[in-house]
Amino acid sequence: MRMLNWLPEDVSTYGKEVDSLFYLIYYITGIVFLLVTVAMIVFLIKYRYQEGRRAIYTHGSTTLEIIWTAIPAIILILLAFKSQAAWSHIKMNIPPGEVQIRVLAKQFNWDITYPGPDGKFGTEDDLPRPGDPAILDEIHVPVNKVVRVELVGKDVIHSFFLPHLRLKQDVLPGRTILAWFQATKPGRYPLPCAELCGIGHSGMLGSLIVHTPEEYAAWVKEKWPSTEKAQ
Repeated sequence: MRMLNWLPEDVSTYGKEVDSLFYLIYYITGIVFLLVTVAMIVFLIKYRYQEGRRAIYTHGSTTLEIIWTAIPAIILILLAFKSQAAWSHIKMNIPPGEVQIRVLAKQFNWDITYPGPDGKFGTEDDLPRPGDPAILDEIHVPVNKVVRVELVGKDVIHSFFLPHLRLKQDVLPGRTILAWFQATKPGRYPLPCAELCGIGHSGMLGSLIVHTPEEYAAWVKEKWPSTEKAQ
């Protein structure tokens, strides 16, 4: 049964919703695949060449065509209704972020900006500060906090992908797209680009570091020494 459960560990508050839909579709397509494969093998054996057998031509069956059109249509409609609640929760009703970050996607890095203690972008306490080198490919967040992400594209289409958080969002040039997640387990998780974005696409790999509350407080204090709490 291990082959039926091969997604990476789920460390997201909405991961179960995504996984249940994924596995439902996975099982449906798996069953259909097996049925089609078995039918194909049976037909290959049953209707193999035999001396003296003549082919019989048919012009089709309206009843069968209605059945194999209606069944996928009904399944598709049921999946649409079942996924609507998860889609609304994850994509349409983005909660206020307890932590905010801005991610500029560009060939071939994730350029991270933190708003600082005032929680606003474009102010003096932003990180990195003016003149500092860019913060590339490493995002720091606390565990069990809602993280609101502003995704901005610079050049071509990228895709912000956190497989352990069950979050995947395309990033388009010239647009700011909001996303969110809430990690439930500290650790380091991969952040690849999931959209072929150029010759260096495979190297566009960052990390999400989810800290315990104590570790995150220490990280904040290191970055903003003049304040006890940044966000």
